[in-house]
Amino acid sequence: MRFVIDTPVAAPYWALLQRRLLREAALACRDFRNRYFDSRGYLECVPRWGGDDGPDDAAENFLNWTMLHALGAPDFVLDLYRECWEGHLRQYTEARTEEVPFARDGMYFKEFPVMFDWFHNGEGYSAFFLEGLSDPENAAFRRRTRRFAGFYLEEEPGADNFDAERCLVRSMFNGSRGPLRRKARALDWAGDPIEIQNRFRPGHGEASYAQMLEHFREYNDVDGDSPLNLGITTLMLNAYMLAGEAKYRDWIVNYVDRWAERTRLNDGIIPTIVGTDGVVGSPCGGRWYGGVYGWGFSVTVPQTGELAHRPFFTHRAHYGFGNALLLTGRRGYADVWRGVIAGVNGQARIRDGVTEYPRMHGDEGWYDFRPEPFRDGALEVLYWTHDDTHLPQPNSDWWQFVQGGHESWPVEALLEDLNQVRTRMRDVHTDRSTPDTRMSDDMNHLNPAVTDTLTATMLGGLATGRVGQPLHSQIRFFDPDRQRAGIPEDVGALVRRIDREGVEVELVNLNQRQGRRVLMQLGAYGEHGGVRAQMGHTIRQPASESQPATAVEICLEPGTGNRIAVTLDRFRHWPTLAFPWRRHAPARR
Repeated sequence: MRFVIDTPVAAPYWALLQRRLLREAALACRDFRNRYFDSRGYLECVPRWGGDDGPDDAAENFLNWTMLHALGAPDFVLDLYRECWEGHLRQYTEARTEEVPFARDGMYFKEFPVMFDWFHNGEGYSAFFLEGLSDPENAAFRRRTRRFAGFYLEEEPGADNFDAERCLVRSMFNGSRGPLRRKARALDWAGDPIEIQNRFRPGHGEASYAQMLEHFREYNDVDGDSPLNLGITTLMLNAYMLAGEAKYRDWIVNYVDRWAERTRLNDGIIPTIVGTDGVVGSPCGGRWYGGVYGWGFSVTVPQTGELAHRPFFTHRAHYGFGNALLLTGRRGYADVWRGVIAGVNGQARIRDGVTEYPRMHGDEGWYDFRPEPFRDGALEVLYWTHDDTHLPQPNSDWWQFVQGGHESWPVEALLEDLNQVRTRMRDVHTDRSTPDTRMSDDMNHLNPAVTDTLTATMLGGLATGRVGQPLHSQIRFFDPDRQRAGIPEDVGALVRRIDREGVEVELVNLNQRQGRRVLMQLGAYGEHGGVRAQMGHTIRQPASESQPATAVEICLEPGTGNRIAVTLDRFRHWPTLAFPWRRHAPARR
């Protein structure tokens, strides 16, 4: 399907802001790299192991740099990422612990954490997981993706993480040296002893190493499977999308199916620990809600003595079901998490005339009631299925906009992101810290790769964030003339509508002298099929009704713009990292 846009338009403010944000964020990434990384790409900090300031936090300093390039930022952004990523892998392979036993020979082994949880692994590898959006043919990316997946396929000696017979990951701590088959200790989480007072400012507010240990004193139950391990499906999905090898697809389907079955048998609420014997709750005396970061994970804050509720798996596990949906096209995977949301909210109570909804479950039943419904993953399920049954309304100005409201949101959000870049770089330039006084996460909040609004406005996509999920988007752009991912120079795109039928996007060429060619792929990975596209009175359809289009070609004359509405057959095609001009994957059904 092909369109020529030749309608002159005045440059929309939102398009000017998009182009400015792409440029400013890219240049800011270069300044940030020069400030905090040395010539080898090593982060200038004190490298440590642990959940407070470990390797994952170091890698978060270039979080979303790959996403920024995939949106259309200059190629030097991808080069900066590669310098820092290669340096990071070397730095933390060389870094060793003295007292944490499993990291004494290196915090990374085979370029991957020796053993840690997927709360942190997902954060540390978020930028890497999105590298394939920009350069799926890169030999190092392909080699690493397959090797990392091999840690869970019995392909790498010493990494016996996965029990294929019971279809479970043997521990919440897993990685390149295998699973941790015992209760975790505070030392395993906090890392080696370190001076704190008058030197560091730990991100969790601890005033001493003793408080760091106390922070993790109750982080014990990791032996056995956890829904946090659903994060591994992103790694497997990337491996599958390289060449369509069935072993990766089968691993995802089998593993997610097993979690779906456990959820069904637990009255629709996903359990949070499964023993290596395959029995739900067995490591915790039969408590299905046990495990670190599980439904019952409430711990004491050392600085205050107060109780903190940390069921952090709820911020991440639903993406595992989304990955299975993206891969197979089966909406039932998203409905598993819809059922979890409905099940939790079904435990609501009325107190003093106010409806309250729980977040936690312990020995006495549900607790931590709040006035707002439980909605972790609700926006994602709605986005994947376009069905709001049993879902609370999302707190999202963007979703309101693409449903036809809040017309001013794109400009407001883009202006706010530009302001974030400005304030972050102001703080970078006034930062007086030195490498020996920096923890690895000290600079995370200054990373200028601000991409959430660009992803939403340009691609109609969910923010990629920091938890290790792939990109989920309605469309994605490629520059066929430069043979690269990302929207071409001078072009702006605004997804104005997303609904059950499809998507509507406005495209403009801000260049008044030169035309631009754009390839608009349907879905982040070509997973959606286009059955009809319309611009004004012009209608295009694919040559074969049985093979919906995976992309739309658009030629923009200088200074022109228009809207194109595409009717989608969602999740019609096998997802792939191949660029549109190299794609040969058949339709799924």
